Amino acid sequence: MHHIAIIVHKHFPFDNIRYLLREIAEIWQNDRLRVSVLNGPDNYVDADLAILHVNMTVAPEDYLEFIRRYPVTINSSIRDISKRRISSNLVRRGDGYRGQIVVKTNNNCRGACDSENAAKGPLLKKYTNSLRCRLPWSWRAKLSEYPIFESADQVPRAVWHNPDLVVEKFLPERSNGFYCLRTWVFLGDKETNSIAYSNEPIVKSYNIVRFEKGVEIPDELRKMRRDMAFDYGKFDYAIVDGRVILYDANWTPSLGSLSREQLLPNILLLAEGIRAYL
Repeated sequence: MHHIAIIVHKHFPFDNIRYLLREIAEIWQNDRLRVSVLNGPDNYVDADLAILHVNMTVAPEDYLEFIRRYPVTINSSIRDISKRRISSNLVRRGDGYRGQIVVKTNNNCRGACDSENAAKGPLLKKYTNSLRCRLPWSWRAKLSEYPIFESADQVPRAVWHNPDLVVEKFLPERSNGFYCLRTWVFLGDKETNSIAYSNEPIVKSYNIVRFEKGVEIPDELRKMRRDMAFDYGKFDYAIVDGRVILYDANWTPSLGSLSREQLLPNILLLAEGIRAYL
């Protein structure tokens, strides 16, 4: 029986969020694969393969050192999935860009998980995090929404000085009046790719009006995956004027507001991707 170790952050238990990998791991267990969830880098167990599943924007060095003790690893070569690391559409103050603008958190998941981790850290970090949550949104490290502006001139001055926020060109894909979000999810050599359509400019699982499945994956996106050394994860992207626009790279994707039943065919397919590593 093959043994898979899933390494999660000690502050983010595997059962607290509807992680896609949690559903995949259940399929593995039904297929007679042994799965162990390790909370933090101090709980080594022998295993054939280890998956780094740390719900942070930057993987802590002690977790990276820990996973390298295993003979086969997944996502052990990724360190940073921040917007400043993955985005090619950042706007800097005074650079002359005249199009629409969107303000995002530099950290993943609107800054929520990194902010929560800071709240559980040393006293000074707790105090600073609590204080910033009371400030106007332009000074915060966590946002509930990503605001869109018609031009860079409308962006609040504080945003440009806030290291936890980034300003990006707002480059949406449009089709028949809808905003489009393409999502590529992969594990090893197994993958799913879809387009979600919404009336809202920021497409989320709760505002989708319809899906299109089985969409071709651009070679340019595959190259991005290789360059970032992603074994497992989710890329949110668009195709605008024939160019791939990567919005987000996530190594701990969740089900969002979708049900397990809705995603079960994808879960079953992605679960087979582990065979490429065993």
